[in-house]
Amino acid sequence: MSKAIPADVGASWLIHLGCCESCPRRCRVNRLAGEVGFCRVDAGIPVAHVGLHFGEEPPISGTRGSGTIFLAGCNLRCVFCQNSQISQETPPERFRRLAPAELAAQMRRLQDQGAHNINFVSPSHMVFQVAEAIEHARQAGLVVPVVYNSNGYDSVAALRRIRGLVDIYLPDLKYLDNALGKRFSGVDDYADRAPAVLREMLDQVGCLSLDEDGIAMRGVLVRHLVLPGCTDNSRRCLDFLARLAPNIPVSIMAQYAPRHRAGDYPQINRRLSQDEYDQIVDHALDLGLENAFIQELEASEHYLPDFTSDDPFGNAAPDFA
Repeated sequence: MSKAIPADVGASWLIHLGCCESCPRRCRVNRLAGEVGFCRVDAGIPVAHVGLHFGEEPPISGTRGSGTIFLAGCNLRCVFCQNSQISQETPPERFRRLAPAELAAQMRRLQDQGAHNINFVSPSHMVFQVAEAIEHARQAGLVVPVVYNSNGYDSVAALRRIRGLVDIYLPDLKYLDNALGKRFSGVDDYADRAPAVLREMLDQVGCLSLDEDGIAMRGVLVRHLVLPGCTDNSRRCLDFLARLAPNIPVSIMAQYAPRHRAGDYPQINRRLSQDEYDQIVDHALDLGLENAFIQELEASEHYLPDFTSDDPFGNAAPDFA
């Protein structure tokens, strides 16, 4: 016998959760009845952290910070995940569960604190709950841009349904090698799915546009984390982005650290070398990807959050150039 529809879930997007295809895993569970699929999240909105974050790329964090909302659970199982405390290690039901209207109130609070934007971190498995909250917030006066900060393993169909609700897409492009995706993130078809996701995002909002102060207002900024020993994959990712749109902004991230279960995988059980990172930056420039953000290798020391703390990032200063 099905459970009652949770009272803390909005109404307008519920139809999409009754047989869930929110992400490419298409678990088809009835999240409205309390069932959970791969992400371990039902129809509620478990939130791990809400606060201003100063460690994103300069157009996102700006001078006043990005209003980040870290969602619990995930539709990937990255063995090196720096957010593993909230994505994999702690059951989502252990986190504070907000109704869409409550989440909307948090969005408005961040706006009142001066946030340049509202930044949903890991929304792929809660895309429709997030859509409900965005609608509530906008009806109540939210005017700053909304950022969809995802791992790139998104449903194109879901993204099309929420068209118009997101101003800025901040996706990862982790792999264009399915073998690496399977080994390190527990996903068989990341390389098959991600290109269409990026095309859809770009079609919706275009490349990144900035205001007169250099703050992002609309568009796509793609992130790629360079993994040690995987420079061929990084080159493939950059090759694709150059073909997709040579002027697309790309954040080439050096902040890899062997966290979570990375110690079980010798290939990635070390820091990235300067030579590896320099190779990828040079490759991006050779491709004409001049709108690139780069990091110092020391960034791996600054971007290791502790979600047991009230301030997981310690208000980290930006390391991007």
